[in-house]
Amino acid sequence: MFWTHEPQLLISHLCYVHCSIGRPFPSAYTCLCNRNKLKFLKWRVQARKASRSYLPVLLCTLQTEKESDREFWIEFYKSSINLPKTRFEQRANAAVKELEIQKFWEDNLIYEKILEANQSKTFFLHDGPPYANGTLHMGHALNKILKDIICRYHLLRGFYACFIPGWDCHGLPIELKVWQSIPKENHDKLSVTDLRRRAAEFARNTIEEQKSSFKRFGIWGFWSRPYLTMSPEYEAAQIQVFGDMFFRGFIYRARKPVHWSPSSKTALAEAELEYSEDHVSTAIYISFRVVAVNSLLGDLPITPSSLELAIWTTTPWTLPANEAVAVNPHLTYILIEVARLNRFLIVAKDCLERVTEKLRLELQDCRHVMEFSGETLIGIKYYHPIIKDKVCPVVRGGSYITAESGTGLVHTAPGHGEEDFVVGKRENLPISCPVDENGMFTKEVGEVLFGHSVLGQGNKLVVEHVEKMNLLLAKESYRHKYPYDWRTKEPTIYRTTEQWFASLENFRKDVLESIDQVTWIPDSKKNLIRSMVIERSDWCISRQRAWGVPIPVFYDVSNANTPVLDQEILEHVKRIIQEKGSDAWFYLSEEELLPEKYKGRPLMKGMDTMDVWFDSGCSWAALESKNYFRVPADLYLEGGDQHRGWFQSSLLTCVATKGRAPYLKALTHGFVLDEKGVKMSKSVGNVIDPQVVVNGGSNHKKDPAYGADVLRLWVASVDYRNEVFIGPNIIRQVADIYRKIRNTLRFIVGNLYDFRKDVDAIPLADLPQLDIYMLNVFSKFKESVEIAYERYEFTSIYQAIQRLCITELSNFYLDISKDRLYVSLPYDYRRRSCQTVLHILLEDLVRIVAPLIPHTAEDLWQCFELRQDSSLSVFQSGWLLNEKAPMGRYSDAFWENVRLLRDDVNKCLERAREEQLIGSSLEGRVGIYLNGKDENHASFCHHLMELSNSNNQVDQLEYLFLVSQVEFVESKESLERNYSYIRDSVHPQLDCYSLGVAKALGQKCIRCWNFSTSVQQHEKHPELCHRCISVVDKLLSK
Repeated sequence: MFWTHEPQLLISHLCYVHCSIGRPFPSAYTCLCNRNKLKFLKWRVQARKASRSYLPVLLCTLQTEKESDREFWIEFYKSSINLPKTRFEQRANAAVKELEIQKFWEDNLIYEKILEANQSKTFFLHDGPPYANGTLHMGHALNKILKDIICRYHLLRGFYACFIPGWDCHGLPIELKVWQSIPKENHDKLSVTDLRRRAAEFARNTIEEQKSSFKRFGIWGFWSRPYLTMSPEYEAAQIQVFGDMFFRGFIYRARKPVHWSPSSKTALAEAELEYSEDHVSTAIYISFRVVAVNSLLGDLPITPSSLELAIWTTTPWTLPANEAVAVNPHLTYILIEVARLNRFLIVAKDCLERVTEKLRLELQDCRHVMEFSGETLIGIKYYHPIIKDKVCPVVRGGSYITAESGTGLVHTAPGHGEEDFVVGKRENLPISCPVDENGMFTKEVGEVLFGHSVLGQGNKLVVEHVEKMNLLLAKESYRHKYPYDWRTKEPTIYRTTEQWFASLENFRKDVLESIDQVTWIPDSKKNLIRSMVIERSDWCISRQRAWGVPIPVFYDVSNANTPVLDQEILEHVKRIIQEKGSDAWFYLSEEELLPEKYKGRPLMKGMDTMDVWFDSGCSWAALESKNYFRVPADLYLEGGDQHRGWFQSSLLTCVATKGRAPYLKALTHGFVLDEKGVKMSKSVGNVIDPQVVVNGGSNHKKDPAYGADVLRLWVASVDYRNEVFIGPNIIRQVADIYRKIRNTLRFIVGNLYDFRKDVDAIPLADLPQLDIYMLNVFSKFKESVEIAYERYEFTSIYQAIQRLCITELSNFYLDISKDRLYVSLPYDYRRRSCQTVLHILLEDLVRIVAPLIPHTAEDLWQCFELRQDSSLSVFQSGWLLNEKAPMGRYSDAFWENVRLLRDDVNKCLERAREEQLIGSSLEGRVGIYLNGKDENHASFCHHLMELSNSNNQVDQLEYLFLVSQVEFVESKESLERNYSYIRDSVHPQLDCYSLGVAKALGQKCIRCWNFSTSVQQHEKHPELCHRCISVVDKLLSK
């Protein structure tokens, strides 16, 4: 009997009651401990004075009047087992627990305190802004979780890894949401300022919804002060970037063809296009009738008016804008007579076979009249196919004209194509564009076509017209790749308009040099973005929409609307926007927007806004202006489509203004597909909602709440550099792995409830050989994990953790260690040595898993009560302790062979179990015959015998194999005579043993379940083996 504190009793094996000073001790009482719960008839105790008499006195005893009863002893034996104790629950209960942990982080300002402490070195991952439109999808989850894993790792490594989340707030999708929320009859009543107000409100509401979801995923960051592309300070920084590029000559205004979206009524940049592989166009072969030929053709056997130029086009609607036919001077062309059609056609010689096939002709139907080079065709005149009496020329084209498709003669409409525009400018052709912002024909083309959509009825009417004029040679449906508006998912057209462009020609070389200085992950993406930059034409940065950052340019009405912008105007406008936001551009007059010296001049403010890629491409400048970081950032991490999006727009703006890339490394992840590799779609019904994965669905049996950590573990499990897959089966598999990892961690922490490292640890050099081997395994694991974290190879980390927790620990080391953890004396060497290893494992393992599954790691840290580190949060504890593992007596290769031997033993035991010779493995006895055939085998056999003869009750083979006895026999005949289920080694490097299994000798000890001949040999404890008797006697003596 002794005085003590209740917490110590809770982790002991003793029975106790509460009894206050001055009160009679109870004659009968129920034990309060968690194990026995016995009714003691009489307590043999003596009251002692407590140090503080107003507190309850805890009185303990191990004696009862029924101590001779078997029932009592069985309960006592059970109570003497050191079963695990921990508050770290077997089930995560993530829907509740994760929210509690997030509140703990928030209430204790954990993130802020870590950043405050990590001031000596910095790591900045710049967040690419998601669009503030709609709910989050699995791609958002993948992206943000990857970023959070990286930032949390760097926080643990002592870096100031501040994560500033951002949102892209301007652009057409939000503007369309506003229009959709207003009745059509009120559209004309909506002012620009009111539309912008509603758009900003929509964006803010969406941001709050998305922010809540990101936080639920466990993403750490400065959520209270994110960067928004619609904030005044951001817009002011963007205006400055525009000005810097303008004054360096990189931005200009011109009338040229651009990708135009009739559905959005605005110009689009290349990054705003999606290319459909299944677009079907009406392709036609038509003839242009020649008016006159040039002298280079020489004497023709027919009159020029009989000649026709064969043309192929997939955009018949562009024929009204035709100004020329282009030829390749280096191709050979041929004049053929098609008697059946009564026509003389000119086509490229290498296209003839294809043309005759399309015109449903046989080659013998075509008589070769003569051949000539493309050069000789230049200067021919022909009648326009649509506009009566209009005559157009044949001109020199370029290398884009090949014999791969069409006829080798290219219909050229400078107002509707880039190559056509270049040819038109060179040849001084008119740049006609009879198509309005809605994609409708204008009055220029005549009453028949006026007002019809070029992508619909207008296109059909053009085909009907050329057929009526007997110009149509053939018509077909042509499936090909075609650009679509990435927002409206509708096809686009080329249309010539006045736009603002960023010219790459003056700094393309600098961009390419900057690309070479960036580390691209994976490395193949470097060539991808290089090719995009090399091939990129000028960037159209203006948009004809209301919801965006205005292009801060005025136009001189008295001078043909010449653009007016200088440093004084830029600074003045920038100050206004910084103070009032870009809305001021739309509600203030020109007089209010202009500096004093410009007031009174006939200047008109422009109403174009900037491309949203220019918005987000200036994020580095906005964050740098607020001193969040200095260019370059350590890392940009986005999806693979951002090589033509944010990666590139940021690169162009930064190189143009600062002469270098805004990032040191650019890391790419793939897209998220369903389990079958199909793109997710609501119509298909294969969408996996990350919120449902985390919080559960309406049907919790079908969609249980897995929690954020399971979602995060899925992110770590996939090879994110390629396309990644997710679905119900995949999530269940990841959840199963998570449970196994959690149970491993729970077992470890549960067996450390009474272990204080500074008091109870065994010196590493004095550990059993098994423990030393496990520490070396763990050291190699840590080394591989650190390398993988530095390389962002999270799949390798996931696989390494899975292998450690399941294969190395649960299936091997922890399985072996249960005996010494449970049945030894609490303070016994064999138990304390194992606890020493478990403590070392847990101290580092909790830090290793923390970036991946932070809620689980934090929960574990709070339940790891006897840890040495007193940090409030695991994320304040720093990185790995890296205690150096001692050198063992045996090599790792020897231990790997022992494990192969153990696997063979398990297979023998399984056969014995199947044939009901034994139940559990402890009912078995293993016989081993060793035959060291060569030096290597002899060395293994010698070390194995040596290991088996150790006396520490850890390294002996019976403990490694989880059997009751192991016997070495002198011959294989003896093995076959006394054992069953003989198995020879099947390992080439270990062909030196044979195994057998027999029933264990002796009887089963009811305390440790081992079989021993010492059971029934002790008078007081007949059902215990000699080992357990020693433990019980020592407990009783205390």
